[in-house]
This record gives sequence, C-alpha cells and structure tokens, in this order.
Amino acid sequence: MGFYFDKDISALTLDAKSKRKILAHGKELMACHLYFEEGGIGTPHKHPHTQIAVIISGRFEFTLDGDTATITAGDSVFIPGNVEHSLVCLEKGELIDIFTPEREDFI
Repeated sequence: MGFYFDKDISALTLDAKSKRKILAHGKELMACHLYFEEGGIGTPHKHPHTQIAVIISGRFEFTLDGDTATITAGDSVFIPGNVEHSLVCLEKGELIDIFTPEREDFI
C-alpha cells in the first residue's frame, strides 16, 4: 500500500527488445509498464491471472486465444485467466498491463 514514484522504479530488462517496470501492486492487483522495441515479442503463454493490456503508444499484433488483431494507442485487450496470448511489436511502443491477483512471479 502506498505511493510508487516512477523515478524510484528501475526497469527490468526482459530481453534485447523489451523491459518492464512493476508499478503499484498488492496481493489483489498489480500494474506493470512495458516498453518494446520494434520486433519485440511476447511469446505465447498463459497464466491464472486475469489481465488487461492498455496500449500507450506504438503498434502491436496481439493474439488472444487464436484470434489476432493489430492494436494501437488507446486500444486495450481483456485477457481471462488461463487463455493463451502473445504479441509482436510492429512499431516501438509501450503498454500498461494490469493483473488480478498480483503476479508473485514478477516480484
């Protein structure tokens, strides 16, 4: 519980084309800020957490349970728990991921 200041949060490098900052979080809810370079990939995966991804900038090809769409700034994706999803960054961009409950594997 409390305040989380961006200047105090370090980005974790996930691979050569993506980074993640864990923003405000608690046992029931978590927000992350992701940064992707063009060509960055979120490999197909699933997890028990319900997730919402909100595109801040850039362009992404997002696949959700076998359906693929191109999404851009202002678009969002609702991802139920245990549904496979992935993305490819088509144009450098950022997104906010919100999870419930908290992704303890990220902490």
